[in-house]
Amino acid sequence: MGRGEGWVGPGQPTLPRGPWLPWVGFVRAHLSSQQPAARPYPRSRDRPPSVALLPHSLSRRGWRCGSWRASSNLIGFAASRAAASRPLGLRIRCCSAAAATTNPPPSQPQDRRRRSASSSASTSDRDSIRAIRLKKVEELRAKGHEPYAYKWDRTHTTKELQERYAHLVNGEVCEDVSVSVAGRIVARRAFGKLVFMTVRDDAGTMQLYCEKDSLTEDQFEQLKAFIDIGDILGASGSIKKTEKGELSVYVKFFEILTKSLLPLPDKYHGLTDVDKRYRQRYVDMIANPKVANVFRTRAKVVSEIRKTMESFGFIEVETPVLQGAAGGAEARPFITYHNSLQRDLYLRIATELHLKRMLVGGLEKVYEIGRIFRNEGISTRHNPEFTTIEMYEAYSDYESMMNMAEEIVTRCAMATHGKLKVDYEGTEISLERPWRRETMHSLVKEATGIDFNSFGDVESAKRAVRGLPGFEVGNNESISLQACSSVGHVLNEVFETFVESTLVQPTFVLDYPVEISPLAKPHRSHVGLTERFELFICGREIGNAFSELTDPIDQRNRFENQIKQHNAKRAAMAKEVKSTEGEGDDDYSYEVSLDEDFLTSLEYGMPPASGMNLPQGLGIDRLVMLLTNSSSIRDVIAFPVLKIQQ
Repeated sequence: MGRGEGWVGPGQPTLPRGPWLPWVGFVRAHLSSQQPAARPYPRSRDRPPSVALLPHSLSRRGWRCGSWRASSNLIGFAASRAAASRPLGLRIRCCSAAAATTNPPPSQPQDRRRRSASSSASTSDRDSIRAIRLKKVEELRAKGHEPYAYKWDRTHTTKELQERYAHLVNGEVCEDVSVSVAGRIVARRAFGKLVFMTVRDDAGTMQLYCEKDSLTEDQFEQLKAFIDIGDILGASGSIKKTEKGELSVYVKFFEILTKSLLPLPDKYHGLTDVDKRYRQRYVDMIANPKVANVFRTRAKVVSEIRKTMESFGFIEVETPVLQGAAGGAEARPFITYHNSLQRDLYLRIATELHLKRMLVGGLEKVYEIGRIFRNEGISTRHNPEFTTIEMYEAYSDYESMMNMAEEIVTRCAMATHGKLKVDYEGTEISLERPWRRETMHSLVKEATGIDFNSFGDVESAKRAVRGLPGFEVGNNESISLQACSSVGHVLNEVFETFVESTLVQPTFVLDYPVEISPLAKPHRSHVGLTERFELFICGREIGNAFSELTDPIDQRNRFENQIKQHNAKRAAMAKEVKSTEGEGDDDYSYEVSLDEDFLTSLEYGMPPASGMNLPQGLGIDRLVMLLTNSSSIRDVIAFPVLKIQQ
């Protein structure tokens, strides 16, 4: 039998489930004429009216204490008249986990506990609990108690108390010590004149030891009648370690700081609905304390990145979120309209071009930790808004950015784990430096046997690739391959299909084709390539950097070629959709424009530089996923974008 259920013990009359209801009504009517008015809120808290069929004297506590009075005879009479066959044990369900105060009989199977937990989450129970707690709020105010306090003077966190008084022996009480704590009640157990509660704050948990003799009569009654699991409570008193070794606050005074109106998820199951976890992250964090630890780790990561950047002399700057042209990457932007300016504006898809303007202006080491917005697909690796750090350093090349990437990731790992070996989904990832460095061409050749240096035109490259598994005519990879306009684009398609997922340990993939790297400087040794790298860990791109292109004429030509390639892909996709009469892929349905102001800034002269930038910069979300062993990007973003709830 699960928590939140009453039980009729051995030797007590049992009632059948069906025809006994009228007799209970008769019993209640009879008792109401012979007993004082029942409490408006029985001691078994949060019992919804729909299931509170018996008066307080017949509740679980009444039966357990033996206070049957004349009611036992009436119930026995009702049971004998109503039950001709299959007598069943009467079970009184309470809608909240807070309602359970006694241990279940050992004979009850575990599956009943599960059934009780699932039924407690029903909408009707939830509404009933809310109605009852609203009445408690009204009654508290009527008694002169404000259930939503202004402040509470707290002397210690629970963690501080646990550390300071860990030396106490079992049964020891520090009467001369006065402490004050506050937090959310996450567990409650009542035993006559003694009530135990567990309070949780940001640092940990602490037991509250509430004895009737140590509180006023009014406070003890308030404790038993008005406090529910989920309430935020302030408590003060001395320190005591119980006979069983549980360090506790020996409560002398308490105050309800915030009255909770809705029940928390079941203790044994937590919040298991994945969609609800993301929509109601606040409930997820209450029910699953480990979730809050993810965001504590995220805060440590961001803090450590800032410390690292400052230690290398970088300056943090801020660039516009609303931009006149979506530049710095090839991605579908979000578009909005500014009423006063009477023009369309774009949420930034990168911080790159404005940070480079800062280099032109004379700042030699700049970075920005910022939110990026892309109107594209959602997956376990992609969210429409995500956080990156982009950085630029004058008078350096992409070798400097590789060293910086290693420095940032290893420092974050040490700050969060204290070591450079982390577990991710059952695989040990070693972050020991130096990390592997391989060119894109060599990795593709290793995986497929195809040497892309041997192709002189795009059609010969496509013919070679069509023989590979996964590029058969008609599938998505084949459609993407058909839209490729250069050997470099074909090479990239093959890399993403066959190589990317195999890069589990930290790997720098070097020297990307110039066709897919419009902002990177040409490779000083290999024609057709650029000095660019991407960092992969666990088969995911973590960072992207290159030696920056500073030639304004070359930059203009590449931007124009990028626009032509985009328009060609857009036309190819439209043609494919028309021939198949499908809905199509709108990845290329947007327009790409030239950022003339950025090109103008380059003509004033930008110093030679390296930068870690889009498509991912250094992806903070993915780095946190690695360091918290999270399988989905939604697990590390507090409030991810979701579909409209039906």
